[in-house]
Amino acid sequence: MNSLEHAVAAFEPGLPLTVAFSGGADSTALLLACARRWPGQVRAFHVHHGLQAAADGFEAHCRSLCEGLKVPLSVRRVDARHASGESPEDAARRARYASLAALARDAGVHDIALGHHADDQAETILLALSRGAGLSGLAAMPSLARRDGLNYHRPFLHLPGAAIRAWLRGQGVAWIDDPSNGDARYTRNRIRGVLLPALEQVFPQFRSTFARSAGHAAQAQVLLVELAEQDLAGVGAPPRIEALQALSRARQANVLRHWLLRVHGCTPSAAQLEELLGQVDACRTRGHRIHIKLGTGFVDRVGDVLDWYNVAPSPRPSR
Repeated sequence: MNSLEHAVAAFEPGLPLTVAFSGGADSTALLLACARRWPGQVRAFHVHHGLQAAADGFEAHCRSLCEGLKVPLSVRRVDARHASGESPEDAARRARYASLAALARDAGVHDIALGHHADDQAETILLALSRGAGLSGLAAMPSLARRDGLNYHRPFLHLPGAAIRAWLRGQGVAWIDDPSNGDARYTRNRIRGVLLPALEQVFPQFRSTFARSAGHAAQAQVLLVELAEQDLAGVGAPPRIEALQALSRARQANVLRHWLLRVHGCTPSAAQLEELLGQVDACRTRGHRIHIKLGTGFVDRVGDVLDWYNVAPSPRPSR
């Protein structure tokens, strides 16, 4: 039994299981291995992004392979074009996950397997580093994520992409090579084509060490969330300014970030959060006004607390 087969043997999802199936090597190997392990309990979801002329051919390939494996296939067509100023990769990813969730609801399934592997994880970590991400970003992709009542599994996360393709060639099964994967306009493609080969020359074990670092970051992020929950219980929601001022600046940042995300679904930029922390520190008089754009809304001082609005509020007297 090779490393891929070991990964699937150790994989224990809920059944029935769905595989997100693009037709590429990674999802093809995942679908084939899962269909063999759980015959009759695996289905496939394919998202037709409509971004290139070859997309119809991708769908036809997926249908043909699923028919041969006797695996039911559900297809959802989306318009994944990005808006002005939006990352094409981010737009496509959001459309893909929204489609997978909709297909899962329609099919009544709760477990979805994704073909992300160690190279994808390394790319995600490098992207996070390039953006100055915090621990949640450096934690990269978890092997199991729960979102909106669905379980997203990544059983190949510790396998190199080359090992997956080698296994698939040994099975005599064809896959699709998406032509957009060679497009150097996309940051991930430049990382995959330039940075990963260079890293492999200097640090041959970088995939496993990166994965270990991501695990450390994920563990530390859990502790930060636990501390934030404790501090939020103390400062209140909305948070009292005086109670915030009793915390260290680092704990203020942690609890404010947690409050904004958990209660309002808002993620501030580093600059916005720094501006808010400075205003909290300066807020020592009844008349001090706080009104800062944060994410898609505004943080405003209302009496002795901070509140967040998704539109600019009318000026309010301090109470």
